[in-house]
Amino acid sequence: MTYSSVNTIWVLLGAALVFFMQAGFSMCEAGFTRAKNTGNILMKNLMDFCIGTPMFWLVGFGIMFGSGTALFGWIDPMIMKDYSHVLPAGVPLWAYAIFQTVFCATAATIVSGAMAERTKFSAYCIYSAAISLFIYPISGHWIWGGGWLAELGFHDFAGSTAVHMVGGVCALIGAKILGPRIGKYDKNGKPKAILGHNLSIAALGVFILWFCWFGFNGTSTVGMDSDGLVESASLVFFNTNIAAAVACCVTLIFTWIRYKKPDVSMTYNAALAGLVGITAGCDAVSPVGAAIIGIVCGFMVVLSIEFFDKVVKIDDPVGAISVHGVCGALGTIMTGLFATGVSTDKGLFYGGGFKFFGTQILGVVTVAIYVAIVITIVFLVLKHTIGLRASAEDEIAGLDISEHGLPSAYAGFAMLPDTTSVDEGEVSVVTGDVPAAEAIPVKKMPTFSDDNPKFTKVEIVCKEARLEALKNAMNGIGITGMTVSHVMGFGTQKGKPEYYRGVAVEVSLLPKVQVEIVVSKVPVRKVIETAKKVLYTGHIGDGKIFVYDVENVIRVRTGEEGYAALQDD
Repeated sequence: MTYSSVNTIWVLLGAALVFFMQAGFSMCEAGFTRAKNTGNILMKNLMDFCIGTPMFWLVGFGIMFGSGTALFGWIDPMIMKDYSHVLPAGVPLWAYAIFQTVFCATAATIVSGAMAERTKFSAYCIYSAAISLFIYPISGHWIWGGGWLAELGFHDFAGSTAVHMVGGVCALIGAKILGPRIGKYDKNGKPKAILGHNLSIAALGVFILWFCWFGFNGTSTVGMDSDGLVESASLVFFNTNIAAAVACCVTLIFTWIRYKKPDVSMTYNAALAGLVGITAGCDAVSPVGAAIIGIVCGFMVVLSIEFFDKVVKIDDPVGAISVHGVCGALGTIMTGLFATGVSTDKGLFYGGGFKFFGTQILGVVTVAIYVAIVITIVFLVLKHTIGLRASAEDEIAGLDISEHGLPSAYAGFAMLPDTTSVDEGEVSVVTGDVPAAEAIPVKKMPTFSDDNPKFTKVEIVCKEARLEALKNAMNGIGITGMTVSHVMGFGTQKGKPEYYRGVAVEVSLLPKVQVEIVVSKVPVRKVIETAKKVLYTGHIGDGKIFVYDVENVIRVRTGEEGYAALQDD
């Protein structure tokens, strides 16, 4: 066989880009979940690739690309047989094998996001192996290995169904069998927002995935040695980008109208939804068709996430089911509508009739049914043997510490404690009936005369945005020292209702600033009135001012006490 350097380099470049998608998935999933599970998520995204690679080499590749039957390839450990019937022109077997390996790993890694924060690591390793061993390869044989769907003319250029919907269906079944995270739903079944801990990391993950998707889709031409392939790859690149961008614009506007503000995480999910949706037909549709696919995915990703979260009560922390499962299926079906007939049969809207459109629907439905049945068996076997879900204690503590002995993935940074509990205990009632002998004695504050000046502590709790104005005002009236703390709390405000991924965020603790000032020389009333003037807006949440008597003040450096300790040197 004569090899083509151009085609081989193109395929190897694509393999490298698709491999780097593992970094994007890792960052997305870690950012959209809580800090206490970051190490666990990073470990899972590493191991699904490392487990999937030998599994696909030993068994999966032969099942997927062997010329056995229309349903199944062949068992070929370590890829020893002849695969010349499927190899792209001028591409060596091992270049094509690594290219397909990284696609297989992508299908496996999709599942981890939907099942994040409550899955046992040992169970994850086993079902990840099962996906790479036989679940993905069998349906992949039908589509890409010359199987019965390929014979019917089913078109899935780069894997909206073969990769993404397969992962999305596995994610759906797994999340359903696992059940929701502790604290996700109240006693009435109303969903509670569990915020991701680092949207910066999640955003970087999305941009990495977007970048790598040019390899995922573009290099699926598996060649660049002819004018036709060059033109096809160029169209694929353009369609891939336009679908993602349009999906983001649609979701931004849709969530702005729906939630009164544009939702950050939903809009980032929309980028992935558009990318997944266009993957099946990126070579077959025009840029107009790609834009329409992006529009549909932009709407559907929001509605689908809300549906699974609020209606069927399936907890998917990162939206993997909707992004990969729903949009993967939609993109494949819409290829049957918008295909222009250049590289496939014409779509329904281009005069192609119902046959091609019907084939696309048939492929999506049959692959979904097959994957759902097999992965259900795998998950149920795991559930009733080694266990699928982590214990409640481990889940609350965080899988980093319970599964990996990792106190924190962010050593050196303070983390807010997770106050989630399995059951809320009854609130103790204060009766005031404690006997005097058991009560804590109250120490009376001394009285002050002109010779013994009075010290007063003024404690101001206000919005963070007003801190600088307050500091300047206090300096203006002669206050020379203050202590500032960033605190969390609430009063009658209880938090303005906001939305995260379509779910109202029940804010019980709001970020505030606490300013403590001890005064003796400056009149207390002047401090209070100045603070009121600076902080007042007339809206709930302006803050509170507390006034306390102080018994004494000591300057540590000099040993001065009382009035002298508060004055400048």
